[in-house]
Amino acid sequence: MTAHLPVLPVVIPLLLGAACVLIERKSPRSVGAVSLLSTVLQLGVALMLLTESFSGHIDVYLLSNWAAPFGIVFAVDRLATLMLTLTALLGVVVALWSRGGDDRRGPHFHAFLQFQLMGLNGAFLTGDLFNLFVFFEVLLASSYALLLHGAGTAQLRASVHYIVFNLVGGALFLVAASMLYGLTGTLNLADLMGKLAALGPADAALARAAAGLLILVFAIKAALLPLYFWLPATYGSATAPVAALFAIMTKLGVYAILRVSTLLFVPGPLDGLVSTALPVLGLATLGLSAIGALAATRLASLLGYVVVGSAGTLLVTVGLGDANAIAAGLVYLVNSTLVAAGTFLVLDRVRRRQDHGDTLDPGRDGAPVARARGAGLFMLFAMGASGLPPLAGFFGKALVLKASLGGPWAVAVWSVTLTSSLFVLVSLARAGVYLFWKPEASVSNDAPPLGGAETVALTLVAALVVGTSALAGPITSFAEKTAAQLLDRGHYIGQVLAKRPVQAAWPIRAELEERLRSGGEK
Repeated sequence: MTAHLPVLPVVIPLLLGAACVLIERKSPRSVGAVSLLSTVLQLGVALMLLTESFSGHIDVYLLSNWAAPFGIVFAVDRLATLMLTLTALLGVVVALWSRGGDDRRGPHFHAFLQFQLMGLNGAFLTGDLFNLFVFFEVLLASSYALLLHGAGTAQLRASVHYIVFNLVGGALFLVAASMLYGLTGTLNLADLMGKLAALGPADAALARAAAGLLILVFAIKAALLPLYFWLPATYGSATAPVAALFAIMTKLGVYAILRVSTLLFVPGPLDGLVSTALPVLGLATLGLSAIGALAATRLASLLGYVVVGSAGTLLVTVGLGDANAIAAGLVYLVNSTLVAAGTFLVLDRVRRRQDHGDTLDPGRDGAPVARARGAGLFMLFAMGASGLPPLAGFFGKALVLKASLGGPWAVAVWSVTLTSSLFVLVSLARAGVYLFWKPEASVSNDAPPLGGAETVALTLVAALVVGTSALAGPITSFAEKTAAQLLDRGHYIGQVLAKRPVQAAWPIRAELEERLRSGGEK
């Protein structure tokens, strides 16, 4: 059974997501339990794969039992297991929180949740561009439904921009993949590197154009400037568990850029394609998102800009390109994802207790409202988002600054990163004052308190944020080894292309050939 672990993160949500559709009509109360069971199973599998990745071995799984580059390949390396574990943790949190009533605001919530997890897991595991496109479409189709869950006017308006952007991105993805396949005859990432290096000058120019389109598609997913304008409104209008899950969505775009750039943008026709553009665009995204957070009048929009800023920081580290920068980005990725998810959940708690929603109205003042637990959690997540010590966000940003030293981007990275951190800190501090120091009249006494499952979910996120801070040393060590493995392209390519199909338990092909020969002789 352990030989099939790499495919379980896709199979489990696929089967149990389908089961949720079948169970929902007859036993609606059971659907949440099935969904939660699915996320716990995915977390268990992800942790097992993460543990196996400590050895540095890349586990290659041939889904159709055809060797690469002809069959579908899953490649489980350190980066893939890190992303699988982070996705599974968010899945557990979202499944728990939604059982408090969010799943009843629209049909098929848990089924779409599982299908989106399937798409995310498949995208992190796949070793070829075509199946990356397939899993992108699976998770995007599910995210459209989740965004419209409990649909209101704001959600409908935001969904139009979100769907249009992603439909355009999907079309460009197909064009880019078709161009690369026409030039090289393969879409397997391990096989593409050698085929691209053998291209002539004319074909190399087309390959650069196709790779540029790919980066554009991934930049849409990662909300890179100038393609991030859809994100604050989209995340701000989504329900709390959906927004918390969407915190990993922009990281998928960053993951795709990192995976493709470390494998394909090497000495050859694609060399240097993003080494200059990504730091510039990443820093610009980070700077403008901080200004957007400072100017935000709603907490949900403010948090959307914080998510955009985290993606900008990560893309700067990818653009810098060396092992230290990539490791720093991975440390920051873990903290920023968990902090964003937790803050969206705290926002939902505030919305329930206060009659004016999440409007940051500076005209309100008066006696403080005793909301110690919510204020404490908000402060924890705000510290993590701003990069204040002793939380892991501080270590991540410190490593990013350290990685830039001695390079041409040092002054720009230090200036923009520190200034944006100050802006985010001021924005979140202002929001905390407006949200938790209000007149008693502004607080709704009719709002239902958090249920047991929601309390567990929020406590789990807070524990994860604190835990990643306490384990900053081991996480940094793992991130450094992950970066080294990513830059060891030969090891990845060798492991994927050397994987041979397993011997069939029943040699049906040989038996058919024997019967055909026997029939011909007769």
